Amino acid sequence: MEPGSSPLTTHVLDTASGLPAQGLYLRLSRLEDCGQQWTELKKSCTDHDGRCPGLLPPGQMKAGTYKLSFDTEGYWQKRGQESFYPYVEVVFTITNETHKFHVPLLLSPWSYTTYRGS
Repeated sequence: MEPGSSPLTTHVLDTASGLPAQGLYLRLSRLEDCGQQWTELKKSCTDHDGRCPGLLPPGQMKAGTYKLSFDTEGYWQKRGQESFYPYVEVVFTITNETHKFHVPLLLSPWSYTTYRGS
């Protein structure tokens, strides 16, 4: 990982338009208290390229279970589009906090796909 770069990033693509999903609100949380409570770490919004690069400052990543919550209903409503999923939650586990993690989301009004990117 490059010095000063965020260890966790996301990129959202609107597959219905073929463009980046600009202006999509999201939250990053971490599971705490022996798996009983989600702690919100950051609220953010995707930029003009559908990216949200600075989710965690360098040095703040620790092993554990994380959740990215995307406000897909709000995104589609701003575009006058009906949608099926009001939100998308991607839950993932980080076991090595020295690695970089990229969590892309491919989004349409009726479906979504995610994977561990590089």
